[in-house]
Amino acid sequence: MRCRRRLTRLAPLLVLPAVAAALLPASAYGQTHEKTAPKPITYEAADTKSEQRSVAGYWTEARMAAAKPLDAPGATGHRFVSSAALALPAGKPSTIAATFTAAESSTAAVSRNSTGEPWTDDGAIVNTVGRVFFTVTAGSSAGRNASCSGSAVTSANKSVVITAGHCVKINGGFHSNWVFVPGYDQGNRPHGTWVAVSLLTTPQWSASEDMNFDLAAAVVAPLNGKLLTEVVGGQGIAFNQPRSRQMYAFGYPAAAPYNGSRLIYCSGRAFDDFLMSDDQGLNCDMTGGSSGGPWFVNFNESTGAGLLNSVNSFKYNFANFWMFGPYFGTEAQALYNAAQRTSLT
Repeated sequence: MRCRRRLTRLAPLLVLPAVAAALLPASAYGQTHEKTAPKPITYEAADTKSEQRSVAGYWTEARMAAAKPLDAPGATGHRFVSSAALALPAGKPSTIAATFTAAESSTAAVSRNSTGEPWTDDGAIVNTVGRVFFTVTAGSSAGRNASCSGSAVTSANKSVVITAGHCVKINGGFHSNWVFVPGYDQGNRPHGTWVAVSLLTTPQWSASEDMNFDLAAAVVAPLNGKLLTEVVGGQGIAFNQPRSRQMYAFGYPAAAPYNGSRLIYCSGRAFDDFLMSDDQGLNCDMTGGSSGGPWFVNFNESTGAGLLNSVNSFKYNFANFWMFGPYFGTEAQALYNAAQRTSLT
């Protein structure tokens, strides 16, 4: 008899697409092993200028303030399918460096532990991480406005946001009105509202909401004639890395005791989930709304830059002091590559 444990899931955020750019060589953007990686699922979101204007106009200050984290749908029935059982191809470790804006520089790294404190420093992180807003289209929460978190990453089209799978699709339906607000701070939108033109997720999440693959990307449209990472910079990203490393997790938790108004972080050494998933865990008190927020290895507190290596995904409700995130293997690499090659026209 299979044993099931109850779990609690967090809520998602938004992103926007941008103008197509020429792809760099495979060595620069980690496209190795793609021929054997699973093909991501792509959904066309606001792919016309009129749709993009409509979505951007939808998100008034009042609607953003009223957006709530999603409830955990079917909390007792979510699947944990071993990646080993799926015989996924093993990939070689690869990394893509961060993209800095002119105001950012590199200095020595420091390290500290946190289980859920406000981020009070500056650096790239305050520009690249943001809130995601969307409208749920399926299930009991259909029609509800909700929020998640996400992060801008270095990419060929300069327009990719990485988040969690349930922040783009849940109960069989992709979300609508999807936007990304980088640098969100107590209601302020210092870098504007970026509308998603395409939403992508792993085939495992799309088909069965397998928590081991709760990962997604959004491609966002240009804003005021500029591409996303031209404005806010982009974090680096890494695949097929060793486990049990020092991690920094960020997000905008919106459920008590947080309210979604500030960037919160957790840091410490990751551990392997020994219960039901193939995910990595971290001691972290962040709540709903932080879903999709980035986890970094090689994070530098002075520059606020690192290598994105997982995202906030779920918590077991009998151990809410742990946060879990999917391992970034070949399927994550395939998702990233598909997103960065997505055209914005």
